[in-house]
Amino acid sequence: MFVVYWLGGNPDIDGTARFRLFDANALADALRFTEDLRRRQADGEDIGFITLCSENPHSVGKPGAADPPAGYDWKKRRR
Repeated sequence: MFVVYWLGGNPDIDGTARFRLFDANALADALRFTEDLRRRQADGEDIGFITLCSENPHSVGKPGAADPPAGYDWKKRRR
């Protein structure tokens, strides 16, 4: 799944947080929408903090950082 978040873009309420959801197979649509928001921002519309986030619903691992596997022995070498 993809979500585009942005602030503003509403002439009645300044600084309103907004978002739009996209299906997991709609990355191209999400990117086009993000670029459209950025174009509108460049043209002077009150839009900011535009970001695209993703979450893979078919991920095989846990999200975030995980503990290293048993027996993993990495050491930082200094000169």
